[in-house]
Amino acid sequence: MTRPKVLAFAGATRTQSWNKKLIRIAARAAEEAGADVTLIDLRDYPMPVYDGDLERAEGLPPKARELKALMVANRAFLLSCPEYNSSISAVLKNTIDWISRPQPDEPPAYAFRDKVAGLLAASPGNLGGVRGLFTVRQVLTTLGVLVLPTQFALAHAASAFHEDGTLKEDGHRAAVAAVVERLVGVTARLQPE
Repeated sequence: MTRPKVLAFAGATRTQSWNKKLIRIAARAAEEAGADVTLIDLRDYPMPVYDGDLERAEGLPPKARELKALMVANRAFLLSCPEYNSSISAVLKNTIDWISRPQPDEPPAYAFRDKVAGLLAASPGNLGGVRGLFTVRQVLTTLGVLVLPTQFALAHAASAFHEDGTLKEDGHRAAVAAVVERLVGVTARLQPE
């Protein structure tokens, strides 16, 4: 059976982001579960704030075209999403907005339709970013992504990691593994032969 191709990234740009730490853990777990994982950093794909006039004048920005091609080439997305003011981060929403723009001879939401997504979040608060995941789930579902019900929100993230970036608690590691194993399993079953 072909290994499912999974694109993994955090919806954050901060170097020491808890969500970047969490996505690195999840990406390793996805590889161990049988996926072919590409881990990226959104900082490497800078894009201007979405502007319809800019799009009309210049088309997709070069980094948006590059990231869109990468998203099209993968069957699933593994995302770790920070929560900003109980919602989605600006960089993640802006990325989705640019990538969702149709190009000539493309169906709507070409990079998203019929993909599978697994969601994680990390936050210093008591809820772990779960409120922001509602918005991420809604946006991705609208674009045609099958967002798995299994998700994990890491509360008190500031104290949840060892110095080497690993998670301290067995329960947290198990929760990440549950999301990842479900993502890899469902994606493998839905892949065309």
